[in-house]
Amino acid sequence: MQHKFLLFGLTLLTVVLLSACGGQAAPAVSEAAPTQVVEPASISPTEPAPASTAAIAPTDAAVTEQPAAPASVSFANDIMPILESRCIQCHGGDQTKKGLDMKTYESLMAGSENGAVVALGDTGNSLLIDQLVQGKMPKKGPKLTPNQVQLITDWINAGAQNN
Repeated sequence: MQHKFLLFGLTLLTVVLLSACGGQAAPAVSEAAPTQVVEPASISPTEPAPASTAAIAPTDAAVTEQPAAPASVSFANDIMPILESRCIQCHGGDQTKKGLDMKTYESLMAGSENGAVVALGDTGNSLLIDQLVQGKMPKKGPKLTPNQVQLITDWINAGAQNN
C-alpha cells in the first residue's frame, strides 16, 4: 500500500513539474481505459521507485484535432460575384479608376497603374487585401463583409487560381 502512495506521489510530482516547465503532461485517464499498475518484483523501502511503472491509455479528449483545411475557393463562384457587386462600378464598368479593371481574372491580375494588386499566395503584399482590410475600398457603397474579405484572403493565400 505504501508503494502505491509513493508511486502516486511521484507521478503527481512529475505532472506538476512538467506543467510548470511548459512540458506536456500525460493525458487524463478515462474510466473506459483503467490504469494498470505494474508492481516490480522487489522494492525495498530504501530503493526509489522506478520512474514509470504505469501504463496510461490516452482518451479521445486527449487527442488533438488538426484544424480543418480551408475549403477550396473558386474565383468564378466565390470571388467574381463579390467583385461584380462591390468593385466593378469603379473598376471595370464604364471606368477603370487607377487603371484597375476587375471585370475578368486576367484584367485583375494585370494590376493597376500602381502595379500588381494581387501577390499570389501572399496577402501581406497584396494591395487588394490591404485596401479592403483598411476600409479604403470600396469608396462608394457598402464595405465588404468579414466573410467576403476572408474568402478573398483564402483565395490569394491558395495561389489566386483562375478556377
